[in-house]
Amino acid sequence: MAPSRGLARLLPRPAISNTGTYSRTMSFARRAYSSFAEQLANPANRVQSYISRSRDPFVNLSIEDYILRASPPDSTVLFLYTNRPCVVIGRNQNPWSEVNLGILQAATSRGTTAKETEPPAIGDVHLVRRRSGGGAVFHDEGNLNWSITCPRTEFTRDKHAEMVVRALRKIGIERARVNERHDIVLDQGHERHPSDPQDTHRTSYTVDEGGPRPLKVSGSAYKLTRGRALHHATTLLASPNLHVIPQYLHSPARKSIQAKGVESVSSPVANIGLDVEMFQKRLQEEFSGMYAHQGTTTTVQTVGEEHLKIPEIRKGYNELKTDDWMWSQTPQFNIAFEGPARSEIDINVHHGIIKTLETKGGSFPDDMLHELQTALVGQKLQDIGDWSQCLQSRIEPWHSDYGIIADRLETLLPVPQFERP
Repeated sequence: MAPSRGLARLLPRPAISNTGTYSRTMSFARRAYSSFAEQLANPANRVQSYISRSRDPFVNLSIEDYILRASPPDSTVLFLYTNRPCVVIGRNQNPWSEVNLGILQAATSRGTTAKETEPPAIGDVHLVRRRSGGGAVFHDEGNLNWSITCPRTEFTRDKHAEMVVRALRKIGIERARVNERHDIVLDQGHERHPSDPQDTHRTSYTVDEGGPRPLKVSGSAYKLTRGRALHHATTLLASPNLHVIPQYLHSPARKSIQAKGVESVSSPVANIGLDVEMFQKRLQEEFSGMYAHQGTTTTVQTVGEEHLKIPEIRKGYNELKTDDWMWSQTPQFNIAFEGPARSEIDINVHHGIIKTLETKGGSFPDDMLHELQTALVGQKLQDIGDWSQCLQSRIEPWHSDYGIIADRLETLLPVPQFERP
């Protein structure tokens, strides 16, 4: 060990040094988040552009919601962000019918043997419920999320998707277009046909019927408030996890669940094959050009986790991470599955709470049904954890048929038990 290093560890540093460093750090943080809040709310800033340094989906969605609520009513704001691997479901979706919850929590973090169905090397993939509608999507570092907040009177589901298509075409992605579902796709036609280069809904490779299906590269969702509209979307640029996305977005319980709420529409997907940072710049340029007529010079500002110091952003962040937001917001649903003694077990769940449990057909004993009802009715799914342990702690004497039911419930209604980041 060098003498200077040893002395540095043994001798106390002057108190003024620590205090000064702490004060400068806190002062910088205050300036950073107060500057963002002031810039965003300034009515003179009718066109604004932000990019996040954070990879935390809870942070980015909370900043996005703050932009929707705090920006001037006649302003248009672009917000770009990239998240670490996560599955994001819509405000009114059922996670048990939309997501393969059993593989979200990586086997390595549980200290158990990996399942055959578990995609390797990704690690924990967190589940997030956003505040807008729409379907379930997979995010990772190869996926750029773009978000536009604008006056509600100026919102259409195609307007800014067309902006993204124009940006893609300017860098050579000539197969990109907006389809009838307002998604961005890459046409897969083999023959080139004449087309209008200004038409963002057709390309030279569009096939109307009988040809290869276009590949989806961007899906969107939106939220409307009294005077504002939020339109946000994914853009698959260079996802390393493209081959396993279907495993995460295919629930083994889907066929067993009858549910209210929004169901996702499955589509074949592809990477565009672009660098994320490069496309960020091109999209910012296209956005600036689109709104240049308003006479405002658009300066790109960075945001990040330091803006959790803004109370409204912190409040939204904390809410998104709660189990009540994640699970209890689920619309009412019924799940039915085959039980012991040729019976069908039917469970009704409302806001994440088991309301009823009944059996149909077969010869399932009444006394065992009563034990199950006593053990489970009124329970929050988020509090159950391990179904076998839950039932064993509540039912005595134990019967092997309860174990069969617990195994089925563990497959169909799991709740991942990882720590929130």
